[in-house]
Amino acid sequence: VQLQASGGGLVQAGGSLRLSCAAVGGSLTCNMGWFRQAPGKEREFVAAISRRGVTTPYTDSVKGRFTISRDSAKNTQLLQMDSLKPEDTAVYYCTADPNYRGSEPQAWEYWGQGTQVTVSS
Repeated sequence: VQLQASGGGLVQAGGSLRLSCAAVGGSLTCNMGWFRQAPGKEREFVAAISRRGVTTPYTDSVKGRFTISRDSAKNTQLLQMDSLKPEDTAVYYCTADPNYRGSEPQAWEYWGQGTQVTVSS
Protein backbone atom coordinates (compact mmCIF):
# COMPACT_ATOMS: atom_id res chain seq x y z
CA VAL A 1 0.00 0.00 0.00
CA GLN A 2 1.30 3.43 -0.90
CA LEU A 3 0.23 6.80 0.44
CA GLN A 4 -0.18 9.66 -1.99
CA ALA A 5 -0.45 13.17 -0.64
CA SER A 6 -1.77 16.12 -2.60
CA GLY A 7 -3.24 19.57 -2.15
CA GLY A 8 -0.20 21.62 -1.23
CA GLY A 9 0.58 24.96 -2.79
CA LEU A 10 1.20 28.63 -2.27
CA VAL A 11 -1.28 30.67 -0.25
CA GLN A 12 -1.30 34.04 1.46
CA ALA A 13 -1.36 34.32 5.21
CA GLY A 14 -4.88 33.91 6.50
CA GLY A 15 -5.84 31.64 3.65
CA SER A 16 -6.79 27.97 3.58
CA LEU A 17 -5.61 24.76 1.99
CA ARG A 18 -6.86 21.22 2.19
CA LEU A 19 -4.41 18.36 1.99
CA SER A 20 -5.51 14.92 0.93
CA CYS A 21 -3.80 11.58 1.41
CA ALA A 22 -4.98 8.50 -0.45
CA ALA A 23 -4.00 4.91 0.21
CA VAL A 24 -3.32 3.36 -3.17
CA GLY A 25 -2.99 -0.33 -3.91
CA GLY A 26 -5.10 -1.70 -1.13
CA SER A 27 -7.28 -1.00 1.84
CA LEU A 28 -5.66 0.79 4.72
CA THR A 29 -7.42 0.13 8.00
CA CYS A 30 -4.84 2.03 9.98
CA ASN A 31 -4.46 5.04 12.13
CA MET A 32 -3.47 7.96 9.91
CA GLY A 33 -1.62 11.17 10.54
CA TRP A 34 0.26 14.20 9.30
CA PHE A 35 3.74 15.49 10.00
CA ARG A 36 5.54 18.49 8.61
CA GLN A 37 9.14 19.50 8.16
CA ALA A 38 10.40 23.02 7.59
CA PRO A 39 13.88 23.68 6.20
CA GLY A 40 16.53 23.11 8.84
CA LYS A 41 14.05 21.74 11.36
CA GLU A 42 13.08 18.32 12.60
CA ARG A 43 9.98 16.57 11.41
CA GLU A 44 7.06 17.73 13.55
CA PHE A 45 3.83 15.96 14.43
CA VAL A 46 0.70 17.81 13.31
CA ALA A 47 -2.34 15.58 13.80
CA ALA A 48 -3.54 12.01 13.78
CA ILE A 49 -6.81 10.14 13.64
CA SER A 50 -7.63 6.57 14.56
CA ARG A 51 -9.39 3.98 12.43
CA ARG A 52 -12.58 4.86 14.26
CA GLY A 53 -12.20 8.60 13.81
CA VAL A 54 -10.79 9.50 17.23
CA THR A 55 -8.26 12.29 16.96
CA THR A 56 -4.99 12.57 18.82
CA PRO A 57 -4.52 16.05 20.32
CA TYR A 58 -3.18 18.42 17.70
CA THR A 59 0.17 20.02 18.13
CA ASP A 60 -0.32 23.32 19.96
CA SER A 61 0.68 25.54 17.08
CA VAL A 62 -2.20 24.34 14.87
CA LYS A 63 -4.99 23.89 17.42
CA GLY A 64 -8.15 25.63 16.36
CA ARG A 65 -6.88 26.12 12.81
CA PHE A 66 -6.31 22.62 11.41
CA THR A 67 -8.80 19.77 11.26
CA ILE A 68 -8.02 16.17 10.41
CA SER A 69 -10.67 13.82 9.08
CA ARG A 70 -10.90 10.57 7.18
CA ASP A 71 -13.12 8.77 4.74
CA SER A 72 -12.45 5.10 5.30
CA ALA A 73 -14.67 4.06 2.41
CA LYS A 74 -12.38 6.00 0.10
CA ASN A 75 -9.14 5.15 1.93
CA THR A 76 -8.36 8.82 2.31
CA GLN A 77 -7.61 11.29 5.02
CA LEU A 78 -7.84 15.06 4.86
CA LEU A 79 -6.15 17.92 6.64
CA GLN A 80 -8.12 21.15 6.45
CA MET A 81 -5.81 24.06 7.20
CA ASP A 82 -7.36 27.44 7.91
CA SER A 83 -5.94 30.77 9.05
CA LEU A 84 -2.57 29.76 7.69
CA LYS A 85 0.53 31.52 8.93
CA PRO A 86 3.99 31.87 7.36
CA GLU A 87 5.33 29.57 10.08
CA ASP A 88 3.12 26.79 8.69
CA THR A 89 5.38 26.70 5.64
CA ALA A 90 6.80 23.19 5.38
CA VAL A 91 6.70 19.95 3.50
CA TYR A 92 3.71 18.00 4.82
CA TYR A 93 3.83 14.20 5.01
CA CYS A 94 0.97 11.79 5.53
CA THR A 95 1.49 8.66 7.56
CA ALA A 96 -0.30 5.48 8.54
CA ASP A 97 0.24 2.77 11.10
CA PRO A 98 -1.77 -0.25 12.22
CA ASN A 99 -1.28 0.48 15.92
CA TYR A 100 0.43 3.80 16.63
CA ARG A 101 -1.06 7.30 16.44
CA GLY A 102 1.29 9.37 18.50
CA SER A 103 3.83 12.09 17.87
CA GLU A 104 7.02 10.09 17.31
CA PRO A 105 7.78 9.95 13.60
CA GLN A 106 9.97 6.87 13.84
CA ALA A 107 7.02 4.86 15.21
CA TRP A 108 4.88 5.30 12.08
CA GLU A 109 5.17 2.51 9.52
CA TYR A 110 3.89 3.99 6.26
CA TRP A 111 4.85 7.34 4.76
CA GLY A 112 3.71 9.20 1.70
CA GLN A 113 5.77 11.59 -0.34
CA GLY A 114 5.65 15.13 0.91
CA THR A 115 3.57 17.96 -0.43
CA GLN A 116 4.89 21.50 -0.16
CA VAL A 117 2.85 24.14 1.63
CA THR A 118 4.11 27.70 1.36
CA VAL A 119 2.39 30.56 3.17
CA SER A 120 3.41 34.05 2.16
CA SER A 121 3.17 37.03 4.49
